[in-house]
Amino acid sequence: MIPVYFMPGMAASPLIFENISLPTDDFEVIHLDWIVPEKDEPLHNYCTRLLLQIKHENPVLIGVSFGGMIVQEIAKLIKVQKLIIISSAKTHHEFPRRMKISQKTGLHKLLPTSLIGNFDQLAKYGMSVAPKKMEMYKRYMNLNDPVYLDWALHTIINWKQENAPEGIIHIHGDKDPVFPIKYINDCVVVENGTHVMIVNRFKWFNENLPKIILES
Repeated sequence: MIPVYFMPGMAASPLIFENISLPTDDFEVIHLDWIVPEKDEPLHNYCTRLLLQIKHENPVLIGVSFGGMIVQEIAKLIKVQKLIIISSAKTHHEFPRRMKISQKTGLHKLLPTSLIGNFDQLAKYGMSVAPKKMEMYKRYMNLNDPVYLDWALHTIINWKQENAPEGIIHIHGDKDPVFPIKYINDCVVVENGTHVMIVNRFKWFNENLPKIILES
């Protein structure tokens, strides 16, 4: 039985994996969850505390978006059987231009992160969200603690990993607006996949993840 740990994206609940189904004869699926960071907590310390949720040796780690960065950092702390990221980045060189500008200017600090996931407040600011997307966000984006959101955004923007981990598998959609495919190297491309394809393209993952995990 292969232990497979899934880490959701920024502020997202493990519910984003509710439709992901791996054969129970071969895999034991465990969902990791976010913890609230300490003030100005270094990423290394945060990931060390997340390790308390990992109960198996030599697991498979799968992370989505910011969760993909997190599992790469966890893999620096423990031995892993396989490292898979989805809709994420392997190094800061794969960040889009706007994120690189924020690294240099600190522009991201002006974003009112307390609004993330607060759709009533967004409406007051005149920002509209399509009903279908709003329904999805309300279901899956459950962590709106401002300490966490400020920490997460700062940590993402300032992630400075230079080189991709050896053997990492990167699954990426060719319609991802957050990490556009033109900046991504060496990945398994999901046609018409967006940044939320773990939710709306779950059939692709159910069909392909088992063989991706088992490939040597």
